[in-house]
Amino acid sequence: MDLQHIKLDGLTTTAVNVRKHGGKDIADLEPSIRALGLLQPLLVRPNGLHFEVVAGQRRYHALSRIAQDTDLAPVPCIVMAEGDDATAIEASLAENVARLPMDEIDQYKAFAALVKQGLEVADIASQFGITERLVKQRLAIANLLPAILTAYRREEINAQTVRILTMATKKQQKAWLALLRSEDDYAPQGRALKHWLFGGAQIPTTNALFDLDDYSGEIVGDLFGDDRYFADAETFWAAQNAAIAKAREAYLADSWGEVVVLDIGDYFPTYDYADTAKEDGGRVYVQISHDGEVTFHEGLLSRKEIAARERMLEGGATPQRPELTKAMQTYLDLHRHASVRVTLLSHPGIALRLAVAQIIAGSELWSVQADPQKAGSDAIADSLAGNSAEAAFVEERTAVMSLLALPETSATTVVPRPGEWSQHRDLHTVFAKLLKLTDDEVTRILTYVVAETLPCGTAMVEALGRLLDVDLAAHWSPDATFFDLLRDKQVINAMLAEVGGAVAANANVSATAKVQKKIIRDYLDANRAGGKRDWRPRYAGFPITAYTDRGGLTAMEHWQAVRKHYA
Repeated sequence: MDLQHIKLDGLTTTAVNVRKHGGKDIADLEPSIRALGLLQPLLVRPNGLHFEVVAGQRRYHALSRIAQDTDLAPVPCIVMAEGDDATAIEASLAENVARLPMDEIDQYKAFAALVKQGLEVADIASQFGITERLVKQRLAIANLLPAILTAYRREEINAQTVRILTMATKKQQKAWLALLRSEDDYAPQGRALKHWLFGGAQIPTTNALFDLDDYSGEIVGDLFGDDRYFADAETFWAAQNAAIAKAREAYLADSWGEVVVLDIGDYFPTYDYADTAKEDGGRVYVQISHDGEVTFHEGLLSRKEIAARERMLEGGATPQRPELTKAMQTYLDLHRHASVRVTLLSHPGIALRLAVAQIIAGSELWSVQADPQKAGSDAIADSLAGNSAEAAFVEERTAVMSLLALPETSATTVVPRPGEWSQHRDLHTVFAKLLKLTDDEVTRILTYVVAETLPCGTAMVEALGRLLDVDLAAHWSPDATFFDLLRDKQVINAMLAEVGGAVAANANVSATAKVQKKIIRDYLDANRAGGKRDWRPRYAGFPITAYTDRGGLTAMEHWQAVRKHYA
């Protein structure tokens, strides 16, 4: 069997039912599902384009009734496999769900206790036979003020309102409670509450992190109250982002290892994080609401990361989140490799010495075969094909094969690489041809072979790049694939500062990574005034330079391992 979430219109009833009775008497069930959600998944089996409900028809009819006035998410269903015993599965699910407290707050307390014991959300869901989504919904109650929980248990507010309030900041919750307790004001609930929290919200001046005396934009006042609001959201966010950037720098100066600025409106699931001291790698998370309120969550680390650290520490390693993804490492390795080896073509003396060193000490590729240039994706392969260094290298390959006079096997055969030569001519044929060539021609061939067999992503690439003063910018510039693979928001913001200046970076510190990358590209493509259009990232230099102190750049590690030999 398999747990899936299926849209309600993808389900249908069946004449066969494990409980052997109808299923339309839902008077007692509908209020429970409205209040608590669907605790027990439906039991279904495939039937053409739909799934038929084998067990749980009363739940299905109750959901159908609720769907008439509420937008329902896909329904959790246990999909039977061939040979499954429907009665046994349904009985097991009923037994597990019976162990759940029937109050959302009691469920939260039970799940929170299990989280403290080290269980993951998936473990809890499996233990009770419910969905991970339901577990997360209950754990989100941890974000609520005690007064809201009390109001819920007194039935002053409904379950839907409680669920929406889990996404509100503490300040928003306090403001909403004040409305609830007021005799003159109205406290929005249900869909109206969601709009109050996230849609069309005014930005009060109390949410500003900056000094209002220094603010140049217009501020409007409430003629019937003491509240004041920002008239121009764009001007406000420019000032607020600058203040957020300043706060971030202050945290970093105070020895916090990392400050994570979330996107505006991002929900921060506190239940997924544990208190962690600054000295133990705790981070600061900056949560920003749509109405400009900023919350600084200090000293937190995700429970998954804590578990991963413990596993790594058991093996004696010090865990760090790498600055670059594996795909970006591959991308940079290939472009750096291309620039180094095309430069090596112009230094036959060094190539000759490198060949001798490899003959003596051996190397990863000294079986005279070309580096395979494994790109890992079509995008990276296409990017490399557009590198002028790669094109120049292919041109030299054609010239070398012409010198050796090795015929192609067919009109469509590509120019062979060294490891493929034996497929065209045997060793003695090639050797005999070499005997007839001049020393300069043989040296040219040797230089090419050495460059072709230079292993990608190794310390030798880094050493040669430094030794030959390789200019990566002469052959490569940041392209669409580079920006697609760039994921680290801290790095992207630092790059924006290099291209557009600190003012532009600070003004967009809370913008998404996608938006900040577009701004950088607009500067480079001259679609935005100012900026350094000839900019290259720190990754383009030899040696490579990082943007953070987290490490994880293999090229940097390679150079640090061998730099003592080239001092």
